[in-house]
Amino acid sequence: MAAKMDPATSLGEVRLKVSHLDRSIAFYRDVVGLQVENRQGDVAYLGAGGDRTLLVLEQVPDAVVTPKGRFSGLYHFAILLPTREALGIALRRLAASGIHIGQADHLVSEALYISDPDQNGIEIYRDRPRDEWEHDARGQVKMATDPIDWEGLLALAAGHADTAMPPETIIGHVHLHVANLAEAEKFYCGVLGFDMMADYLRQAGALFVSAGGYHHHLGLNIWQGAGAPLPPPNSTGLAWYTIELPDADAVAAVVERLKSAGSPVSAIESGEGWMASDPTGIAIRLVVRASGK
Repeated sequence: MAAKMDPATSLGEVRLKVSHLDRSIAFYRDVVGLQVENRQGDVAYLGAGGDRTLLVLEQVPDAVVTPKGRFSGLYHFAILLPTREALGIALRRLAASGIHIGQADHLVSEALYISDPDQNGIEIYRDRPRDEWEHDARGQVKMATDPIDWEGLLALAAGHADTAMPPETIIGHVHLHVANLAEAEKFYCGVLGFDMMADYLRQAGALFVSAGGYHHHLGLNIWQGAGAPLPPPNSTGLAWYTIELPDADAVAAVVERLKSAGSPVSAIESGEGWMASDPTGIAIRLVVRASGK
């Protein structure tokens, strides 16, 4: 039996490259609802007032905004809110900003979609309880793109102050454009050990994988075209995303599988985990989840 990713695996902080840090800070604070935890020169750390950093913003020199439709990399990162009321408050705040809002009811979740000033995709969503998720005959989770209940969400927000995101907010999943979907499946399922949760390869050119039965920790698609390259180093977009494992043994097991498969992996100089990359070249940070998170 192939090795499996520890079922307690989750995602951690996402690091984005941006062109104007002050502009991005204002957007993520005032529109998205995150809080600035710390700033060190051209790098800012944002969270939701809890015990974890969710987003790191790095202003890169001579940055070029990555055009859509030409490169692999980030499709969106997804911020998971703890309640439907919190999603309603987020919707009200987004609507007041005048930003374009996409939306979808995915059966397992309700989601809002926006882009930041550098065209980095963002999903803000809430999950339905797991006992309401449906699965098909293959055991794969059923998802859809039905219209969202705008009125119901906004009604839940009525009477609540326009607060920032609650401290229980986390990074729920990351969705990636990859160069080759078959190679991505071999890496994420065969090497890292994620489970296939929804296979839309033939219908839509996308796969959804996870650990522990979650609907998806990672979305993988080829919607930018098979073989789409990563953008140049000075482009805006994803620097890396984080996979958090419950203990050092779980991290070591994944690192050993990467080494055995000949996949690039190296220890982070600070000793805070390992850096790896998938077949497309997308960078992945592997760490032990901090105690209490």
